[in-house]
Amino acid sequence: MSSVSFRKLEKSYGSLRIVKGIDLEIADREFVVLVGPSGCGKSTTLRMLAGLESISDGEIRIGERVVNKLPPRERDIAMVFQDYALYPHKTVYENMAFSLKVRGISSAEIKPRIAQAAEMLGITPLLDRKPSQLSGGQRQRVAMGRAIVRRPQVFLFDEPLSNLDAKLRGQVRTEIKRLHQAIGTTIIYVTHDQVEAMTLADRIVILKGGEIEQVGTPDEVYNSPASVFVGGFIGSPAMNFAKGTIRGGQVTFDGGAGIPLHDHSAGKVGGLEGRDVVVGIRPEHFVPAGEGHALSGQVQVVEPLGSDTLIHFALGQSTLTARVAPEMRPSPGEALSIGVDPSRVHLFDAATERAIAR
Repeated sequence: MSSVSFRKLEKSYGSLRIVKGIDLEIADREFVVLVGPSGCGKSTTLRMLAGLESISDGEIRIGERVVNKLPPRERDIAMVFQDYALYPHKTVYENMAFSLKVRGISSAEIKPRIAQAAEMLGITPLLDRKPSQLSGGQRQRVAMGRAIVRRPQVFLFDEPLSNLDAKLRGQVRTEIKRLHQAIGTTIIYVTHDQVEAMTLADRIVILKGGEIEQVGTPDEVYNSPASVFVGGFIGSPAMNFAKGTIRGGQVTFDGGAGIPLHDHSAGKVGGLEGRDVVVGIRPEHFVPAGEGHALSGQVQVVEPLGSDTLIHFALGQSTLTARVAPEMRPSPGEALSIGVDPSRVHLFDAATERAIAR
């Protein structure tokens, strides 16, 4: 078990910079998720840590060792891929034992290691089967077991749930969380799925265009997004955005509707009269009209989800989404009055799209 650090980490292919000077410290036993859209550099960063990609500039440390030039086998890491990478001609037991045999570990030690990992992951009855006889979820558990038996300093997961259906993703995600609680090894996990990031991570690293946009706990990035990008990427359904202007102690939208600034933020933005902003409101932070400052709009689409209802409505030139109680079912075209708590409203500078201090 060990800490990991990236210092001014760079990766370029010719003139194309993929990773742009990442600085990040990951503590021993921490579960850190790298998340972002396709092409943001998250998998490339993981592959550089694993030694599968060369580093263009900067430094990677695992514990006290600089590993820039070490081959993968000397870095003491184990990686779980999205495609499982199991040997099709070997049994589950043989797949899990293979890397240990290569390292010269005796059969007497291999057997209890595999038994312990198999019991932890619930795959003991599968040890004599071949990968072709397993479901996708079972194959992924075998891939995790193969990594566990190595007892590395760091576990790397590269989009391990991408090939599973929604139900299996939830099940295996829970098993990965339970695995970390049981063994406590440092885990660095790459995904484009913000639900995985929120449910698994001790800290989330949000990447955009090869750079870190924000680092924080799931609560921090959800409640205090540093930018429009983070606010829109974290949360499902995504945060609503509408253009507005700060005037007379409130944010006024196109069309004249407005929200008074919350007392706490009003003092911080009091000198910003006339400033153009982007207003962010999460769908789940709308409330019944009588419980908050009311906004008026026109219903466009209604989506009943059983546990709640999503209402898409027009507010000036913007379309917003509200998550409301399941019994609330307005009709398309109907006028809508809905409340919003000013203390849950996020303000971003219209030019930079960075959060305004609150």
